[in-house]
Amino acid sequence: MSDQSLTASIKAAMKAAMKARDKERLGTIRLIQAEFKRIEVDERVEIDNARALAVLDKMVKQRRDSAQQYADAGRTELADKENAEIAVLQEFLPAQLTEDEIIAMIDEAIAASDAEGMQAMGAVMGQLKPKLAGRADMGKVSGLVKGRLAG
Repeated sequence: MSDQSLTASIKAAMKAAMKARDKERLGTIRLIQAEFKRIEVDERVEIDNARALAVLDKMVKQRRDSAQQYADAGRTELADKENAEIAVLQEFLPAQLTEDEIIAMIDEAIAASDAEGMQAMGAVMGQLKPKLAGRADMGKVSGLVKGRLAG
């Protein structure tokens, strides 16, 4: 997988959405492109796959939070819009891990760092974050790690 493969596949998806006149999908893909461009301009860096995954993961998290707030406020049409954007964003992320796979990785990280107690939380999360980026909800992972460390 080359460094440009994720950004290239997003560009290809944008062209396909334009040809199909799929306004909602195109809008979400343009948001992704705008965020990539903003980072490239602000930080003067080229977006690689790892950074692109982190950006997409953050965008999904923001939309999950928004969708939850809209749903809690009874604004289902806005929550549905956020959930539709999440679906498009997740197309570019790797397949999500199951809870069992995540727990196995947590146990592995705890064993590797000889972690005991809550003070080891940062070390364990530090090991897990690069492995799980884009493949799991880090908030959920954090809760699972707390549960494992608390015993």
